[in-house]
Amino acid sequence: MIKKLLIANRGEIACRVIRTARKLGVRTVAVYSTADARARHVQMADEAYCIGPAPTRESYLRADKIIEVAKQCGADAIHPGYGFLSENSGFAAAVADAGLTFIGPSASAIAAMGGKSQAKSLMQQAGVPLIPGYHGEAQDEATLVAKSLEIGLPVLLKASAGGGGKGMRAVHAPEELKEAILGAQREGLSSFGDSRLLVEKLLVKPRHVEVQVLADKHGNCVYLFDRDCSLQRRHQKVVEEAPAPDLSPELRRAMGEAAVQAAKAIGYSNAGTIEFLVANNAFYFMEMNTRLQVEHPVTEMISGLDLVEWQLRIASGEPLPFTQDELKPNGCAVEVRLYAEDPAHDFLPQIGRLTRFSYPQGADWQRVDTGFQSGDEISPYYDPMLAKVIAWGETRELAITRLVQTLAGMRVSGLRHNLSYLQRVLSHPDFIAGQLDTAFLIQRHDDLLNRQSPHHHAALLTAAAWFFTQQQSATAQRGDASPWAGLASWRLCGDNHTHLRLNLNDEVCELDLTPTADGFHWRQDEQEGRFSFSDFEEQFVWQDDSSRVAFNVTIDHHGLQLTHEGFLWQCSLVEPWKHAKGADDGHAGYRAPMTGRITAVLVSAGQTVKKGEALVVMEAMKMEHRITAKDDCVLSEVRVSAGDLVQDGQVLLAIE
Repeated sequence: MIKKLLIANRGEIACRVIRTARKLGVRTVAVYSTADARARHVQMADEAYCIGPAPTRESYLRADKIIEVAKQCGADAIHPGYGFLSENSGFAAAVADAGLTFIGPSASAIAAMGGKSQAKSLMQQAGVPLIPGYHGEAQDEATLVAKSLEIGLPVLLKASAGGGGKGMRAVHAPEELKEAILGAQREGLSSFGDSRLLVEKLLVKPRHVEVQVLADKHGNCVYLFDRDCSLQRRHQKVVEEAPAPDLSPELRRAMGEAAVQAAKAIGYSNAGTIEFLVANNAFYFMEMNTRLQVEHPVTEMISGLDLVEWQLRIASGEPLPFTQDELKPNGCAVEVRLYAEDPAHDFLPQIGRLTRFSYPQGADWQRVDTGFQSGDEISPYYDPMLAKVIAWGETRELAITRLVQTLAGMRVSGLRHNLSYLQRVLSHPDFIAGQLDTAFLIQRHDDLLNRQSPHHHAALLTAAAWFFTQQQSATAQRGDASPWAGLASWRLCGDNHTHLRLNLNDEVCELDLTPTADGFHWRQDEQEGRFSFSDFEEQFVWQDDSSRVAFNVTIDHHGLQLTHEGFLWQCSLVEPWKHAKGADDGHAGYRAPMTGRITAVLVSAGQTVKKGEALVVMEAMKMEHRITAKDDCVLSEVRVSAGDLVQDGQVLLAIE
């Protein structure tokens, strides 16, 4: 067995590998960038070494530095995790040349599957079903446009060396092709150092189903069942589950056997995943991931196997001790990806301090894989995934119920996140019914984002009551009995109500609140009523004459965050001077929505642009983001150039 393991990665996957290594008695070495000096994986490892500045090209993608650290600290193996260098055949070869063990397949196997075009050719020779498409060497714009039209729109452009939804564009109209090709090429070059693309026929409403394989160095290969990863947004998986629901036994077996056939065709060893698209009871090879997948925990929970442990054992030369016939799935597991992103604003990635991050632990059916803890900074340099949250059950229904329960017990504050969005997805009747396809989230976008809770007004009143009581408490602690102090009003005669102005999910709401002997009297516009408010074990309880609602609560410097059954309310008290009209810095134009790097400026000063026209392209959180015109306007000034690093809120373009 390996004695000392360096993990060439960061975040939750580095922490996850460290846990298994520790269980096996293997010492661990972490590497980190300057931005990750206090990261959780650095604290968990037995040793840790800085390999460069925050940008990935200067740290986590520096193969030479990583191998140098491994040799200097006496590590005998390197685990690449996923992303970064995990599917870089040159890195795998360099590790082997340095006399170290690479935890993964051979460099030749990675190379065979690393280019999607080459992989499809190999799979075609091996008899694995393929989607119609183009994966040729000619990569000029004219060829890609011609091939796309020849295949027939809609088509999917994909970065040949890519994965994880990077460098991917769906094209439905001829006029979209050129811009989509340029965007996919830019993103592929930035993420993988390779701008080559392939073109595939875009199947209508397919499912994304993948098969986990495990192969040793002695010619044994098995498949560890299947996973459904159909629920995606911008080609990034959001929900994964195992086994994939509602597949016939014959289709499952055929896919599993095809996955083993694909792995054997390239002499594969270690853990890998074959991804298929499934439509009309037929399946088509999409790609092979020659690494551990983000969603591997759902397979672990239904198989009872620790995939990282078997990666290490296989790399150490151990044979698989089980055959395909001996493997049986047990129950169902569902996973969701918790992201620092704002669903209400087009899922814009968030940066900032994670002031609170807590989650339920202890039940053997629940699992939270994360690389973060309270107080950590979410930087603009890396993927904004906060955690993977997984639950198991004897049935799919029970697994979903348990996952919703686990999410309800989480407390996340300091920045916007998709926790309540995930709860709404899992609770959607169509998801519970197993009506899955890759367009699921797109088709239900408005329903998932705009659905109003029946307790919206109760949340407003609860927030108002809390802000009122906080101000009263602060006044009492100061010992100031003056009627001029505090939020509450005071009148010699008449109604002693307090007028409150609250920001509730970016909407300003105004109401009057009057304390009573057993609670509050409220008045808003022409409506009024009474309610009581109490604080009990991290819950705020609202109650009137006909109903009672208990909101989960998190409090931080942004204000108050209430959640209930998949709905979230971000609440803050609006100070009058902060709400005054014109309280900005005078700049009229377009600002950077986050910290990142400008990759393309598509306009010039003096240009007239139309609503919806692309203006600037920037890269942040490993993804490309387009800033488009909100209205017809004339640009008076362009303040940035391609390559510039910009800060959140910085003015990029001024308008007349």
